[in-house]
Amino acid sequence: MAKHHITDSITGGYPTVTLSCADSATETTFVPTLGMIGCSLRHHGAELLGQRGGLQTYAQRGSTMGIPLLHPWANRLSGLAYTVGGRSVRLDPQSPLLHRDANGLPMHGLLAAYRSWRIATRAADDDHAHLSAVLDFGADAALLAAFPFPHTLTLDVTLRGTELSIATTLQPSADVAVPASFGFHPYLQLPGVARANWHIEAPVRRRLRLDARGIPTGESEPVAIEPGALGDRTFDDAFTDLVRGVDGRARVELRDPGSRAGLSLWVDESYRYLQLFTGDPLPDVSRRSIAVEPMTCPPNAFRTGEDLVRLEPGESFVSAWGIVPA
Repeated sequence: MAKHHITDSITGGYPTVTLSCADSATETTFVPTLGMIGCSLRHHGAELLGQRGGLQTYAQRGSTMGIPLLHPWANRLSGLAYTVGGRSVRLDPQSPLLHRDANGLPMHGLLAAYRSWRIATRAADDDHAHLSAVLDFGADAALLAAFPFPHTLTLDVTLRGTELSIATTLQPSADVAVPASFGFHPYLQLPGVARANWHIEAPVRRRLRLDARGIPTGESEPVAIEPGALGDRTFDDAFTDLVRGVDGRARVELRDPGSRAGLSLWVDESYRYLQLFTGDPLPDVSRRSIAVEPMTCPPNAFRTGEDLVRLEPGESFVSAWGIVPA
């Protein structure tokens, strides 16, 4: 019998796919019909993803939980209009695809709980379990009205032992260059451990200066996050200039000093920015977790052009990140 498995089930009323490894007592669950969101990552039965409002709230309002994809932009834009590659767009504030923050700014892209993902492949053996899902962005006129750059997006989810990895491939599907400014918003937690006691290490060397709306001003400053207990420290900050290992990966560590339980979140070299977010005014829910958000570009890149990745027809952009429980 193979050590890794893939099973189908129903979670919160939605069809889900679970990748598991019996040897490592690790399993992760994704929901293809709700934006390919990762709704669970369990290690020895402990849930490592913040659930916040759960799948129903995510489906109804786009309120993030677990591991949501933020595409075609991560974080937020400073206004409802942008111009990229000679194309000017005015976002419809009434569009059901658009989600806005407390200041009315567009946030988290257009694909929250999006239902048109198609499972391409799935397989499991002794080495790993793998699930691949594809979205044809250009097939939806409503999506193209807000982001007129046809492309396909592929998510490759792999569980190998304890390690969950997510690779994203973006490819233009028409004779138009595509800007890439996506990211993910994983909420992480150490269940059974007071959050103030979580030991955190973050490999960042510069912090973007943000205005009162959370939009980068164009300036940055040197910074070091002191390794140690989270305590009463709070974050809602964008960072760059990441410290990387010889494998090119930068790693954020969360640990319980008492039991040595914890997890590591790694990003490859395509993710040059990280947002750390310790919660909003919902202490009974969101302050149980911390979001460590990989981003390919800084917030508001569609409006500033800063570090914006552009893909010509025929090119592809592949990025990867992952979580390793310990």
